[in-house]
Order: sequence, then structure tokens, then C-alpha cells
Amino acid sequence: MTKAVIGLVLAALVAAPAGANAAARFKPTKQQKVDAKRAAASYAALQRFYYVPQYKVYKGDPYAFTWPFSQALSATVALAGVPRIGPHYSNDVGDRVAGLEHYFDDSGKPPGYDGEARSPLGDGGDKYYDDNEWIGLALVRRWQETHSPPLLTRARTIFNLVGSGWDPDQAHPCPGGVFFNNSPKNTDRNTVTNAPGALLGAELYAATGNLDYLLWSIQMYDWVRNCLAGPNGLYLDHIRFDGRIDETTWSYNQGTMIGAGVLLYRVTGNRTYLAQARQLANAALPRFSGSRLLSADRSFFLAIYFENLLVLDAVRPDRRYRKTIQAFADGAWGKVRDKSTGLFPFPQERNVQVLNQAAMIRIYSDLARNPEDFDPRS
Repeated sequence: MTKAVIGLVLAALVAAPAGANAAARFKPTKQQKVDAKRAAASYAALQRFYYVPQYKVYKGDPYAFTWPFSQALSATVALAGVPRIGPHYSNDVGDRVAGLEHYFDDSGKPPGYDGEARSPLGDGGDKYYDDNEWIGLALVRRWQETHSPPLLTRARTIFNLVGSGWDPDQAHPCPGGVFFNNSPKNTDRNTVTNAPGALLGAELYAATGNLDYLLWSIQMYDWVRNCLAGPNGLYLDHIRFDGRIDETTWSYNQGTMIGAGVLLYRVTGNRTYLAQARQLANAALPRFSGSRLLSADRSFFLAIYFENLLVLDAVRPDRRYRKTIQAFADGAWGKVRDKSTGLFPFPQERNVQVLNQAAMIRIYSDLARNPEDFDPRS
């Protein structure tokens, strides 16, 4: 079976409608109806200006790298989960999954997604473990809604790749940790490769009951806590082979550690994980909120952080979380969005428009969704 045929089969199965659930009973608030309309409008702008329907990918150089494509996938999955309007986007999720096949290296040992589209659309390149984790998390979320077996199978394939990226050299400072990518030149082990890996592992354990996933999840989570915890309660970016640490505190690193903590609490019953997630949220809120939030970090990092705040909010509600997210969403709509195009040209990153647009689709979609959707129990 060719890759093109595999992509079409996956897309057809992905687009299958989910069964009746709590979403059918959910009554959105007035604000959520507004956010749903904003999500749909932002998605329409993304498709109008950047989608290449011939290949089911997005524009880039000449086509989008795997990182922005993964975020467009996550945004489409989030939009497809919005009550009332979501079913209209089921086929679009299928198109994203079909487009993913342009990036998939099924000959790799182990297989996984290259950093850019493969021939004939691109050169493939190194495999970035975080790119693969974002894709895996999006596929698992869609699997939770459709129970389509190929989604879970591909997410498990991705996790095998992530596990292969664990550093086995005990002589390195802070031994262990998943590398940034599979290049022999790489010397970085990152929060962004280990925290999403912990989250994906916990999700796969919840879905399959395979204990190996849980053990990997705990190992990755503990490595971040032991090696990249900063003095201000936030997590730092990465550690190099020489022991030097990049102390940047990106919002998405905080978000994925929050989400991993909540899910580990759900699957183990250990309240320590939940306490750690809440402590981290308390440390992150002053850094990523307030009047300067629009410039506090990249929109596409904040989208990941916000989504995981909603995961925590579903388990231990705190009105500050949604208030912070809504303030950013309202500010971006009123101060950043170009009314003539529907695009969001954030001043920090003007040349990453697919990422910016996907971020806003995801944020508005998440705000419009049933809060119960974010509870790992549901």
C-alpha cells in the first residue's frame, strides 16, 4: 500500500464522527459562542491564505516545516471539538492527517516524522522529538473523540521514536533526558522534548493500560524536575553536554509540565503530581498574565500553556486560569488581528504566520469547548 493510499485511509477513519457524549448536552455561554465564531473565522483565514489543497499542506519555504504543520493539526482538532460547529470540521481533520504523510519516514529505525516535508515536497531532514510529540498528542486527542484505531496506532509509533531519543550516556551532566533531535551533532536535552513526552506517555497509558508508557512518562517527568527546575519555580529550557543550562522560561514548557502533572495524578492517584501542577501554575501566572500578556511570549507557545491550564482547571478549578486566557484572546482579537485579512501578525514573530494563526484558532476553540473535555477522567 503506497503512502498516498495510507494517508487516504487514515483520513477517512479520522473523519468518522464520534458517538454521542457530553458535548451534545453542553450549553455554551454567550462568551463561548463568541469564541466559537472567532475560532471559525480565524480558521477560514488560515485556509484562505496558507493552505495548499493540492498536497493538503501549508505554505512555508515553500511548504511548512513539521512544527507549524503540527500546530495546524492541533488547531484543527481543537476546532473539530467545539460544540455545535465542530462536526463541520471532521473532514478537515482528515485532511490534516492525510497531509502528515508528506512528512512521515516509514523507513526510519524507528519510523517517525522528519523536520520538514519529504521528497518531492522537501528534503525531510532530522527528526525533532518535540515535533513528533505534538503530533502524537493531537492524534490521541482525536482518538479520544472518534476511537479510530489508526490514530492510536500512529501515536504509539511516535512514542517509540521518542523513547529512542533518550540519552543513554551516564557520563553526561544530569544523565538521561530526550534529545532535541536525532542529529549526531545535537548536544541539547530539553524540557520541550521531555515534558510533552511525559504527557504523551501518560495519555497512551490511560488509553492502553500498557505499564511501559507510564514508566516512561514518570521517568521523563522526573528528569525535567531534577535537571531543569529553576529557582523561581519555573522550568528552564535545556541542558547541554558541558552542563551549561539555557535559563529561558518559555510558557509552553510550564504548560506541558502542568498537563503531565495533572494526567499523572489521574492515572496514578498520587496527589503529589497534582500539587506540583498547581504550584507550577501559581508560579507561571505572574509571568504570563496581566497587561503585558500580548508580549509576554510567542502566541504559539502560549496556546500550549493555556490548553494545559484548562486541563488543570477541569480538575481543580481556579477562576484565574480562564480569566487569563480570555484576556489574551480578547486582546489579540482587538489589538493584533488584521480586520482586512483575519490574520494575527504578532510583532514578536511576523514571519511565522501559520504558527500564529494556528495558535489563535486553538485558543478560541479551547475557550469555546466544554470544560469537561479537558478533564482526563472524561
